[in-house]
Amino acid sequence: MRIVFAGTPEFAATALAAIVEAGLQVVLVLSQPDRPAGRGLKLVPSPVRRLALAHRIEVATPQSLSMKRGGEAAVAAHALLRAARADVMVVAAYGLILPQAVLDIPAGLPDAGCGRIKALNIHGSLLPRWRGAAPVARAIEAGDEATGITIMQMDAGLDTGPTLLAESTPIRTDDSAASLTDRLAAIGARLIVEALRDGAAGRLTARPQPAAGVTYAHKLDKREAWLDFSLDAALLARRVRAFDPFPVACARRGETTLKIWRAHAVDGTAAQVPGTVLAAGPDGLKVACGGGALLVTELQRPGSRRLGVAEFLSGMPIATGEVLAGAPPEAVTRA
Repeated sequence: MRIVFAGTPEFAATALAAIVEAGLQVVLVLSQPDRPAGRGLKLVPSPVRRLALAHRIEVATPQSLSMKRGGEAAVAAHALLRAARADVMVVAAYGLILPQAVLDIPAGLPDAGCGRIKALNIHGSLLPRWRGAAPVARAIEAGDEATGITIMQMDAGLDTGPTLLAESTPIRTDDSAASLTDRLAAIGARLIVEALRDGAAGRLTARPQPAAGVTYAHKLDKREAWLDFSLDAALLARRVRAFDPFPVACARRGETTLKIWRAHAVDGTAAQVPGTVLAAGPDGLKVACGGGALLVTELQRPGSRRLGVAEFLSGMPIATGEVLAGAPPEAVTRA
């Protein structure tokens, strides 16, 4: 079985490593182009590209696979895919839209009930819940008790293809998007190896997704990071966890932006103006919300590192009665 793998972040690299370690043949890897990172903005390859190069697997990094937008580079990428003579493509958090012309290139594994399996996707939710770009964060934000991994037979829609394998995992009360993604990556890596082996042997069964229960996990936006303290503390606590590691929940103290990394909901005084600091001590920074209060236990100011609240307050004291804002200064100015 000849496999083309398309993916970019660590979540995808975990799956690629499992496929390689299982002795399956990866003949080509697609990944996003190198991105600038760090203070020097040096170009850095993606985790998937680094892993592929370490295993001496050919890597392509097209800007687009659309013939309309990608120009000659897209034409060359399509030619490279055809030359790979793949039986199947595996996709995990790749970040580029795959047109139907690309999905049709592999020869395909045996028909599992919905046509030959030409492309498999490792998706971080239990489909049809949380189709789209940010399924892990949206599941935490919504307060879901569980999520999981779905191995899906790809079509041209947005995560609409038939499902082949799925496994659930509980969402813990202390899970951030980072910790939950790590756990899902391990599940996805195991399931994709199982799906490839069973698919090649004709042991998979494709199940069309039901129309009921569809939700969309819209892409995370930096503007969402600002905590609106007029909302319920339980929701804000979930957003703190959902937005770790990106875009990171934040609030404003005067002109200073505070990143909030850990917090949980506690009882609070409803009469206080939302954002009012009710208490500031080694146990946490207690902030009044529309319902209850948010107890912040780990935060960060510009130019510093993440700190527990006691260490943070020793360097930047915050007094009871101060009011934190949930909007950047420019937003207040425009208003």
